[in-house]
Amino acid sequence: MTYEFTIIVPVYNEEDNLKRVEQELTNYIKIATKKTKILFVNDGSNDNSQQIIEEICTNNTDFTFIHFKKNCGLSAAITAGFNNVDTELVGYIDSDLQTAPEDFNLLLKEISEFDLVTGVRANRKDTFVKNMSSTIANGIRRSFTHDGMDDTGCPLKVIKTEYAIKIPMFKGLHRFLPAMILLQHGKIKQIPVQHFPRIAGEAKYGLWNRLLGPLADCFAYLWMKKKYINYTIESKS
Repeated sequence: MTYEFTIIVPVYNEEDNLKRVEQELTNYIKIATKKTKILFVNDGSNDNSQQIIEEICTNNTDFTFIHFKKNCGLSAAITAGFNNVDTELVGYIDSDLQTAPEDFNLLLKEISEFDLVTGVRANRKDTFVKNMSSTIANGIRRSFTHDGMDDTGCPLKVIKTEYAIKIPMFKGLHRFLPAMILLQHGKIKQIPVQHFPRIAGEAKYGLWNRLLGPLADCFAYLWMKKKYINYTIESKS
């Protein structure tokens, strides 16, 4: 059976989480509503993540990987994933597993009518500072994008690949994926999903890249919106 859905898993120094990622995604593949494969994107980890990823991919035919020479950031990892999938649908989940792979089925249920379906972390299990900075950042971002999304940072999304590969990514743009789909005149939807506390590894984001960094990215988005080229070919010979 041909694969229909690729899940991108960005990884940066997550050696303590990867075996659990393997187990959770292996379990998900068994219940997935679309034939699913996994693509790890190792963003230049300097721990044992790559060794573990290679072991996982050797033992599981549904798992593959990309390994960056150096750390390039989450947006680069997601972009590399988009550019290396061959399925009609693409999604991604963080390797900290604060969201549940099984909830991909909730998003896949809606994707036929939309071009991007994103999760909204219900009852978030984060610290007060993390939740507050995220709420403020999302409010600022919405005032720039008018995309109506409450939680674009939620690391559980499904996108039609034809839209994903046309997103002109730059650093920080992973926070603007719904808005970039709207620039292509696509349709988007958000759905509540489960959220869990991080149980291993360390968070890669602090106050700067949760609040101040995204504010600067909003101006980059406005520039991109002004310059963005979108066209549809009606016919050709």
